[in-house]
Amino acid sequence: MSLQTQIQSFVLRAAQEFNTVYAKIGSLGSLSTTDKTSLVAAINELKTAVNASTSVNDSQVTTTTTYSSSKIVGLLDALKADILGGADAAYDTLLEIQRAIQSGDTATTALLDAVNKRVRYDAVQTLTVAEQTQARSNIGAVAASDVGDTAFNFVAAFEAALVA
Repeated sequence: MSLQTQIQSFVLRAAQEFNTVYAKIGSLGSLSTTDKTSLVAAINELKTAVNASTSVNDSQVTTTTTYSSSKIVGLLDALKADILGGADAAYDTLLEIQRAIQSGDTATTALLDAVNKRVRYDAVQTLTVAEQTQARSNIGAVAASDVGDTAFNFVAAFEAALVA
């Protein structure tokens, strides 16, 4: 079964599910909010109620409280320390890391050589057939020639299935 056939089958099945969801959504009149003009209005009503009921509790995490700003800053500082993992002061900012890379020390040069042997997604790259095959194998991709008709209109198939 080609990729196109599989995707078309998925689109038809997804359209069936959308139709089921549409049937189950229910009416706005069933909302327990005061504002029943739209789902957005009901959600905004809930947001206003939640904002009005928030209290600070630094000792435990609950769904009805929040941490104080000092507790949040402390947690962010701890996260920063975890991310840096004890890096020397000379390497604890992106600017310092950039300068180390630009200085061309041997460890950095080796790292850059390894990075340059990777498949790029931000620029055009020329790969041999063997490199292309290996790269596809590494990420579980298929060749463009194995995909099928890339011009197939899946939106049209989806829309047709919605009215079926």
